[in-house]
Amino acid sequence: MNGSQAPDPSATLPHDPFINQDGDRRMNGNDALNLRILRALRQIIRAVDVHSRHLSAVYRVTGPQLICLLVIVEKGPITSAELARAVHVSPSTLVGILDRLEAREFILRKRDTIDRRKVYVVPTDTGSKFARDAPSPLQDTLVQKLTGLSHSEQASIAAALEQVAELMGAGGVDAPPVLDAGPIALS
Repeated sequence: MNGSQAPDPSATLPHDPFINQDGDRRMNGNDALNLRILRALRQIIRAVDVHSRHLSAVYRVTGPQLICLLVIVEKGPITSAELARAVHVSPSTLVGILDRLEAREFILRKRDTIDRRKVYVVPTDTGSKFARDAPSPLQDTLVQKLTGLSHSEQASIAAALEQVAELMGAGGVDAPPVLDAGPIALS
């Protein structure tokens, strides 16, 4: 490059789908739809975060802790591996959740009397009472509005959200079936 040529600024910038070759901002129909999708996802993420903070502040329990406790109470004695599969979290993530539930005296871990390698998670009376009185892991407004929809409308929403997750390549993301904006871990 000689001294009279200015460097091309676009050569060093990452590709921006909203900038054309002349450096002008543009938006086509697909871009507008992409922005609508992104905006809706960000609104959902924000609502999840607000609900998670509410659960934590008011009930001193996170969404994943609550859903694990609900499953433990519902299924009775359950191994950690079975619980991890039931709530779709990795075993390493589950250890921390169970540690916190045990610290709150919501659960106990008991060794199998025959096969000492097996450890069962069981609810305590305190944990069972908390689960019985606990708020929904879903936001109340969402639960109310979903129940007002037909089964086919609910199935359509579920299918669309599952497709979005798949399109985002989120199939391997550790995600408990509860609204919580906690850390994301790949399984």
